[in-house]
Amino acid sequence: MWTSWKRRARDLRKLTFALYLAYRDPRTPWVARVVAIIVVGYAFSPVDLIPDFIPVLGIVDDLILVPLGIALAVRLMPALVWQDAQAAAAATIDGGKPVNWFAAAAIVVIWISVAIAGGYWLFQLLA
Repeated sequence: MWTSWKRRARDLRKLTFALYLAYRDPRTPWVARVVAIIVVGYAFSPVDLIPDFIPVLGIVDDLILVPLGIALAVRLMPALVWQDAQAAAAATIDGGKPVNWFAAAAIVVIWISVAIAGGYWLFQLLA
């Protein structure tokens, strides 16, 4: 059972990376790009909708929301784009883990901006 979960987690990482590659493909329609970047940002973000330290629910949101988002994005893009992205992701991941510091920094900046905006809004509300 444990190996099955590990395989599913590895497959989910590969699909998420493939979605990132599909987002960058110029053949991808803009609606699919928007959904893809939201899903990839959520999947790679250190902040979750439901924190992981909450038993069961913390992991369930990752196991449900990310695959549903991937499925929606895939339905919105051409099949050839998705096939090419999956092949490129498999080749990259099998060759070693991809590292994109720019994307990581962008996600951190987005979350810090959201936190600052939320703090400002809360301050205005309480003032």
